[in-house]
Amino acid sequence: MVECTLSTPSVPLVGHDPAWREWRAAMSSPRMHHAWLLTGLKGLGKGHFARAAAAELVAEPGIPQPPPDLHPDILIPEHPPENKEEAKKREDGADYRRKRAIPIEEIRTLIQRLHTRPTLGSRRAVIIDPADHLERNAANALLKVLEEPPQGTFFLLVTHRPGRLLPTIRSRCRILRFAPLDTGAIDRILADCAPQANAEARAAAVAAAEGSPGAALEFVEQDLGKLHKIMLRLIAEGDDLFALRGALAEEIGARPDRERQQAAVDLARAVVAAELGKGNTARNQQVIAVHGELVRLAGQLPTYNFEPALAIMEIGALLASLAMPREVA
Repeated sequence: MVECTLSTPSVPLVGHDPAWREWRAAMSSPRMHHAWLLTGLKGLGKGHFARAAAAELVAEPGIPQPPPDLHPDILIPEHPPENKEEAKKREDGADYRRKRAIPIEEIRTLIQRLHTRPTLGSRRAVIIDPADHLERNAANALLKVLEEPPQGTFFLLVTHRPGRLLPTIRSRCRILRFAPLDTGAIDRILADCAPQANAEARAAAVAAAEGSPGAALEFVEQDLGKLHKIMLRLIAEGDDLFALRGALAEEIGARPDRERQQAAVDLARAVVAAELGKGNTARNQQVIAVHGELVRLAGQLPTYNFEPALAIMEIGALLASLAMPREVA
């Protein structure tokens, strides 16, 4: 049975052995690289690994160590409250919405901390999770520190999309890759961590997760089994009368939150990716084009204010377009 952690991020810790071997080999070397880029799909547990690795890095024999999120020598810039109203909620101890980006103020505060000595030992770790969310000015400020790091300071940058980072940041980091898991491993994780999910929901989650256990668990929470079936029908049958697109919209809900919209487009992207190689060259090119449009839509959803109904209809139209070559044939 896999370990299902309830800490942040909440994903099973599976498939990390190669990363641990590389990290610990570097720690035992005389000159450890000061900046690391942890790359791989979202939901592979990179953030959890970064915290555990940082804890090993800063630990001193004989000195009690606080948990990573409370450790004075592990610095983790956060996404601050979205506005003053949300900041008041945080002060009151209530749940609050955070900004989508890590602003430059967070990095400036971090840099000020780096001018002091570590508290409990000789080393300090900085975790940026995820580095993809750094504002442009924040990324530039971080770059200056990476170019001239303080002695004893090590950086762990978690990234789901390394292409979004400045090339100059990537070039200064040693890459630590986290590979996706196979479908069998994902299914076993769901059986252990989400036993309440039925076979339909699990099949949809496995198909959509693309090897990410965290994503699979999110999909199970969203209960995408019926949505998955409708998407498969759209590709197989088309939708000349808009009936299936209507069913798609009804299943996702009249006012879906951003997480459910994102889960739907990620599921559609995975369903389309599974079509690649099933037809001739012309169809494969069409599959690639549709997948590219879904990737574009997935990238825009977190920052654009889409009307949910329009986004779902666009997903449905893209899926239905793949049925046309089969009908012609």
